[in-house]
Amino acid sequence: MAELTTLESLLEMGFDRNRAEKAVAHTGNQGIEQAMDWLMEHENDPDIDEPYVPPVGNVLGGEADSQSTTEQPSLADTAEGTAGGDTSYNDNEESAKMPMSEEEKLEQVKRLEELMRVKQAERRERERAEELEREKQRRKHGQELQQIRQKLQDDDMKKLADQRRKEKMEDKMARQRVKDKIARDREERAQKFGGGAPPSSAATSQPAPPSPSSPTSHGPPPTKKEYDQSRIQVRLLDGSTITAVFKAQEPLAAVRVYVQVNGNTPEGQDFTLLSPYPRHVYTELDMEKPLKELGLVPSAVLVVIKK
Repeated sequence: MAELTTLESLLEMGFDRNRAEKAVAHTGNQGIEQAMDWLMEHENDPDIDEPYVPPVGNVLGGEADSQSTTEQPSLADTAEGTAGGDTSYNDNEESAKMPMSEEEKLEQVKRLEELMRVKQAERRERERAEELEREKQRRKHGQELQQIRQKLQDDDMKKLADQRRKEKMEDKMARQRVKDKIARDREERAQKFGGGAPPSSAATSQPAPPSPSSPTSHGPPPTKKEYDQSRIQVRLLDGSTITAVFKAQEPLAAVRVYVQVNGNTPEGQDFTLLSPYPRHVYTELDMEKPLKELGLVPSAVLVVIKK
């Protein structure tokens, strides 16, 4: 009767029969509170509204019935108790079988509904606390992920800055090497020609002595002189000019580097060289050719133009 009372109480509270039977069966008919707890915990189960199917060899309340059957006194014991005037067992059984009045049912339903409200409030409070804890953990994980991303970004920026500093240093060292090479070449030319002035004066003084009528002027033509240097004058973008002496076997790229270092060409400005007469724009392939091969020996005038 205790099992039936729990089942009827759940039905009186408005629970579906399938749910009520499952709650009673799964809680072992331990009482209305355990059954209500089970219902609130499993109310979202996909099969909660399907009919309850008891295990094989067992029916709803079977265990309780079997236990009550095994614990029932024998007919002889019952007869002895009745003959001896012990009527307490019969009185309890009759009182348990007596149906509840409407007022008692309403009172019990009110009490169970109040208990259910308390259980639901406890459950909501527990779920709210769990939700707050999950939100706290989510924010914590988000902050940790943000810190990891920030650290990776800082590391990338540091690597990029180091790479740029390295490239600038290498570029500075390359320019310094070019400057040192140009300075050494100037010193070598100055030592070789004694400053550059005597050769030019000697060259101008040599053609003067022979006269056109001199018989010694008639004879085989002089052999072509082999020049090993070239005097290059470069006209810059702003109209100014710079002049330098290069070896005949130096590539045209040496003239371009000299313009980059000593000219006023803006940094990063890409340019090339051209010969005004005959007009010829030098390509990247020409930059690797010697000045002598390009016909820029013993002297030439070049113009800087933008690419």
